[in-house]
Amino acid sequence: MANTQRMSNIALDSGSISARLDRLPTTRSVWKLILLLSLGFFFEIYDLLYTGYVAPGLVKSGILTATTPGLFGTSGVASFIAALFAGLFIGTIACGFLADRFGRRAIFTYSLLLYAFANFVMLFQTTAFGLNSWRFVSGIGLGVEMITIGTYLSELAPKQVRGRAFAVCQAIGFSAIPLAAYLSYLLVPHAPFGVDGWRWIVLFGCLCAGAVWWIRRHLPESPRWLASKGRLAEADSILTALEAKVQEEYGQALPAPGAPEPIAKVGTFSDMWKPPYRTRTIMLIIFNIFQTVGFYGFANWVPTLLIKQGIAVTSSLLYTTLIGLAAPLGPLIGYLIADRFERKYIIVTMAGVSVIAGLIFSQVSTAVMIVALGITLTLTNNIMSFSFHAYQQELYPTGIRARAVGFVYSWSRFSAIFSSFAIAYTLGQFGVPGVFVFIAAAMFIVMAVISLMGPRTRGASLESISH
Repeated sequence: MANTQRMSNIALDSGSISARLDRLPTTRSVWKLILLLSLGFFFEIYDLLYTGYVAPGLVKSGILTATTPGLFGTSGVASFIAALFAGLFIGTIACGFLADRFGRRAIFTYSLLLYAFANFVMLFQTTAFGLNSWRFVSGIGLGVEMITIGTYLSELAPKQVRGRAFAVCQAIGFSAIPLAAYLSYLLVPHAPFGVDGWRWIVLFGCLCAGAVWWIRRHLPESPRWLASKGRLAEADSILTALEAKVQEEYGQALPAPGAPEPIAKVGTFSDMWKPPYRTRTIMLIIFNIFQTVGFYGFANWVPTLLIKQGIAVTSSLLYTTLIGLAAPLGPLIGYLIADRFERKYIIVTMAGVSVIAGLIFSQVSTAVMIVALGITLTLTNNIMSFSFHAYQQELYPTGIRARAVGFVYSWSRFSAIFSSFAIAYTLGQFGVPGVFVFIAAAMFIVMAVISLMGPRTRGASLESISH
């Protein structure tokens, strides 16, 4: 205990708070915080990615149509996907500042409750307009949640395990995909107790969100955020308590913190357009516009794409369940490489593999090849996903991290609004091969912009990267 008491006597400033966090050994208490945040991410991914799995059920019930009448029709599956991403766009671009203003902990909690409530109301909708309207509202809550979790995690995890923390978080989150796929396989083709199967899928997510209150009780506010707001005594109190737990588990005196690094004094929207952040902002906007075409172009459309290839609804959902089982494995594989290789190179490599696998996927029809290539696409997309979520959090300082990442990430949501219609149109005009050529073109742009403009971040402190 003497060591932690000495730490609390160090002159308090944002730099010393960050240095104390970054030198913590990754004991049980540190991983507990990462796991609690990851449970929140589980609910988020379940809600986000059941979209594609319930789409056949929405068509079967007569609420939506499989194809879109006109390029921007509002009664097709594309409109349901677009409504979600329109809400995500608003949540990320307009509400990202909330976590910077009110704290990570509060916004993490209440954004989750917002989308759970919106989904509960959506359960009772019988028209495309009502369905899409409430899906839009749930998207706003999801958008805020996605930004807050990434920011929260990057600030609580010590620098030496930041990449692995994101890998674990996404592995837990993506385990919601096979669950959603399997529940859809069991329920969507049927109507248990006279209720459409897709409604049971949505209800399950609403019930799971009740666990947020348990999660919230065990999460502290981010000491880095508190320090950035001048609330140094609170930051020190939280960090001192964490240091005491870690030292007890570590069994010896904690390593001495490194020399405090200067903290960038930024805090307004305009700061992300000043060097060195301007180039990073432009890079991430371009990246996010095109990466979502590849990720959600497959994840949200795979059951529909398989049906378009002549595969029955039940078989399509069975295949997607098998493919979905691989979803958590991508980040777990990434755990082994997360802090060993530069994140920018991991992103570029995975994008390249997804291009090749996607183009082959569009040409096959046997069950073995469909599942094998689907698993490959899922693994590469998910390794790329956890890598870029960690990467973009590292490129901005604490004072504007949530709003800056919210702004650049919002462009992926904006892109998804229109790419869902573009994929629906391409599917109708050029079939499944045309969809994957469209996706491949987007991923080539992803590879180019990260390769040419992305800085290196591996093993560096958040403060040093932010300069």
